[in-house]
Amino acid sequence: MESNIYQVYENEIQSLEEEIETLAQEYENNQLESTLYSDEKILMPVKPFQRESHEEYEEPEFSPDLKAWFNSLESDLSFLMKFTGICPANCSRKTLEKTGNKTIQNYRLSGNCHSLPFDLEFQLLEMQSEEGISAAVTDLSIITESDENCDISKIMSRAEEEGNLLLFFRAFSNFAQWCKHRKCTFLHFKAKYPDIVTLPEGPTGDYMIIKNPELSGFELMIIWKIAVNEEGTAIPVLDLLPKIPAHNIEHKAAAAAENAPGCFRIMLRLLGIEASIDSVVKSFAMETE
Repeated sequence: MESNIYQVYENEIQSLEEEIETLAQEYENNQLESTLYSDEKILMPVKPFQRESHEEYEEPEFSPDLKAWFNSLESDLSFLMKFTGICPANCSRKTLEKTGNKTIQNYRLSGNCHSLPFDLEFQLLEMQSEEGISAAVTDLSIITESDENCDISKIMSRAEEEGNLLLFFRAFSNFAQWCKHRKCTFLHFKAKYPDIVTLPEGPTGDYMIIKNPELSGFELMIIWKIAVNEEGTAIPVLDLLPKIPAHNIEHKAAAAAENAPGCFRIMLRLLGIEASIDSVVKSFAMETE
């Protein structure tokens, strides 16, 4: 009879231990399943130090070391965002498996890089041994709005296969930076020459059309692609294509249009992108019937 009572107690203790372990695991997951790196949230602990003395606010007591840590965190985060253009918005972590020397956690991260959104999910496998802790990324899945670009799609596929987060962020950051530069350049010339420059696909497209109102049917198309090599480096690739009406093939502007692509490539090497486009637009605008 006494042994049965002990068995009941042992069963109850074991049940409580399992429940405690489950609750502890849920608490750990909930701690990190929240929004990270949002400007408002990351700076929230710092705002009390930035308030003016005349505001009706009762400052909490923080140690000088904690204040210095917050200021350092704010500075490092700001530098990271400016340097890479990567601005994480949401991050969550969930523990899938945890044993004595093995931990598998699922991460989800979303944000923007130079205004291009990204969303990725992966599992992090951590193994602990006598030599230390090793970690490996598995089941990496990447979603972006630049999938139509062949080169960046290949890089993302390779990063997913290799579980290479560094390759993805390096390539995507370079690619997004050039996309932003292209957009700003197109908007600049559209604003500078509103009657000559058109953007059929908008400022985020990869080409612009140059038309001269005095030359009916003549057009110049500047195509601006962004290639990405195997190392993840983005390379701008520009070209110029003329459109010459068949009935104006003998026009003096036709000869100039035919020579425009070669001249444009030479100017790109000598003057750079913006100066070359500006020169083409001005030259084409000066042509008359």
